[in-house]
Amino acid sequence: QVQLVESGGGLVQAGGSLRLSCVGSGPGMPLTPSVTAWYRQAPGEAREFVAGIYAGGSTKYGDSVQGRFTISRDIRKKTVYLQMNSLKPEDTGVYYCKAVSGYEWWGQGTQVTVSS
Repeated sequence: QVQLVESGGGLVQAGGSLRLSCVGSGPGMPLTPSVTAWYRQAPGEAREFVAGIYAGGSTKYGDSVQGRFTISRDIRKKTVYLQMNSLKPEDTGVYYCKAVSGYEWWGQGTQVTVSS
């Protein structure tokens, strides 16, 4: 069984920063999933890809966050981070962590609200 738990969300003013964490646990949680990714969902909108980090360490970002967000990981802690800088009101939403390694697992999400 695998569990993903996100944390670090909150309320921040435009231009501010937040760092999200996604901790994986459980006997089935791999040290390096094929990919661990962050998605977000704003009210009334579809879930959107934000950033991903692959088993080999390469990263990928959504166009709207390129240059502002950075994804990283601590393999030993089975934790993936999302450093979010220069936040904008349109970054508001629930941020979810997803890990894929044969199976696909999702966390419960953490709310990020950016005020103008």
